[in-house]
Amino acid sequence: MGQRAGPGTEAAARADSDGDIPVEPLLRDEVDDLVAAWRAQRPDLDVEPMQVLSRISRLSRHLDIARRGAFAEHGLESWEFDVLSALRRQGPPFQLTPGALLRATLVTSGTMTNRIDRLAAANLVRREPYLRDKRGVLVTLTAAGRERVDAALDGLLRRERVLLAGLGAGERQDLADLMRILLAPFDNPRSPPGAFLTS
Repeated sequence: MGQRAGPGTEAAARADSDGDIPVEPLLRDEVDDLVAAWRAQRPDLDVEPMQVLSRISRLSRHLDIARRGAFAEHGLESWEFDVLSALRRQGPPFQLTPGALLRATLVTSGTMTNRIDRLAAANLVRREPYLRDKRGVLVTLTAAGRERVDAALDGLLRRERVLLAGLGAGERQDLADLMRILLAPFDNPRSPPGAFLTS
């Protein structure tokens, strides 16, 4: 990791003491070099979005590595954690219908059936009759599944704290607030698909 920028770094990156001449930021990363190269090669384009989204993309890769490492330590794959954690978040008795699991994990019906089969074979979940619908079933987290997902979550949070170690508590909150603003249109079920991509 590079040295963390101090207070005022962002302002220093935009102007000198007279507020007129742009200067280089005190802290640089690979995205700065990428953006500078594109500005030199395509001065006709506004590449400012790369300042944010290329960093999000690179951070996503680091998070993916952290997630896979945390889950592997406890014998889980990412998809297994996703299913188990969806059940764990429900609280006792840690149950969901297969349909609810589909919506929580964004996979197809066939994929979910296969995943439930595999988790049941590993004694991490079990199928139980759904009393409100004799044709349906409930997927229930077993004690072994709860122990496994709790341990994996602890490991994941330790790794995530390392990823955020360069930020103070207030900065983390500010970043979370900004990311919420950015993501909210994507998470709004009333927004038509692709609406955020149109001008």
